[in-house]
Amino acid sequence: MTLLDIFPSLRSGGVLPRLDPAVWPRETHYDGDGRITVGGVALDDIADQYGTPTYVLDEDEVRNRCRAYRRRFPDAEIIYAGKALLTRAVAEWITEEGLSLDVCSAGELAVALNSWVAPERIVLHGNGKPFAELETAINCGVGRVVVDSFTEITLLSALASRPQRVLLRLTPDIDVHGHPAVRTGVTDQKFGFPVGGDAVLEAVDRIVRQPNLELTGAHCHIGSQIHDTFPYGEAVRRMIAEMARIRDESGVTLTDLDLGGGHAVAYRSGDAELNLSELADIIEDALDAACARHGFPRPAISLEPGRAIVARAGITLYRVLSIKHVENGHTYVTVDGGMSDNPRVALYGAGYEAVVANRHPTGPQMTAHIAGRHCEAGDILARDVRLPVDLRPGEVIAMPCTGAYHHSLASSYNGIGRPPIVAVRDGRCRELVRRETIEDLLSRDIGR
Repeated sequence: MTLLDIFPSLRSGGVLPRLDPAVWPRETHYDGDGRITVGGVALDDIADQYGTPTYVLDEDEVRNRCRAYRRRFPDAEIIYAGKALLTRAVAEWITEEGLSLDVCSAGELAVALNSWVAPERIVLHGNGKPFAELETAINCGVGRVVVDSFTEITLLSALASRPQRVLLRLTPDIDVHGHPAVRTGVTDQKFGFPVGGDAVLEAVDRIVRQPNLELTGAHCHIGSQIHDTFPYGEAVRRMIAEMARIRDESGVTLTDLDLGGGHAVAYRSGDAELNLSELADIIEDALDAACARHGFPRPAISLEPGRAIVARAGITLYRVLSIKHVENGHTYVTVDGGMSDNPRVALYGAGYEAVVANRHPTGPQMTAHIAGRHCEAGDILARDVRLPVDLRPGEVIAMPCTGAYHHSLASSYNGIGRPPIVAVRDGRCRELVRRETIEDLLSRDIGR
């Protein structure tokens, strides 16, 4: 006998908690035993096999998000922002789906090249590119380098022995009013050259005077977790105006415009996310109007989604260690992970949902904080989530929408190894990245 026999309401959902498709992978369900499955695999089976914490990644969800972008922007180049999550398997999936790849370091570049990503489909980013990394990128033939400073122009001119395409990063002075750590479109911050300034024209002049540097376009990135499409239309208008100024004052007509990423996803039920259809429409309308106003030829457009490709594909699994009820305070459910595998809560105040994965709760619920195991008072993974009153140590907690900026920001704080990544698809699972062990940690410590 299963839970479906005992509680027929499970078949139709009844009044029991629902797995919101806005924050869970499309193929997330309850099985006949009341367990959560993703990609046809029960999450508590993954926890049993690989331990916890463990990152679970739905391959089909990643591929479907890639296809959604290509469908909504058929004439644009979609460049996956690898900083969100980059493993060899992920690089293979996104390139098989027709996306290019953005990297920010020699390490990310190595992952891409080891995944047989064609170098010409790779874009090198970053506001501080060391000489050795620029040298590696140039030698392997990356398609484009986004120039962020005068120093990089000097270094690239010394390194390039054959034509190298570059984009010039500009800041269009657009404030999306998000967390200060992700407001990258305002003027006074570390990225790029402010639009309208003399430094832009000087950078253009320095680049075009180098015989092996080919300035093809402009780049901007206005922030992260942007759900309103209006700022992107404004970015197009300001960038086209600046590209027209460059043409008029420097005699250089840029042909490419990279609008970056920052597309919001829903981390919790009810959160706003960016509508791709509306984004496509506002970019199209803004391009038509701006190009007509300035008599500027329509540039080729690129977009750089990262979080929007992988966030919803990821789930993190934890085991409950203890439940503590503080008199006249909160209830704390402590799990075997924390800020080392998900630092976003401490860094940005991010909010998450959490549910029991090994059974479908049918009784009374309580409101609790999910507490991490680290020796920090701020190590809280989720606040005011609803969990069953009869929750017990050893049960499996699943936290959805953890595919982006979790593995890539993870650390070994308190000497706790980073979790593995397990991919699911068609009822099967496979390990993409193994768990970091104590032996791994000790192998780097040579100070005896």
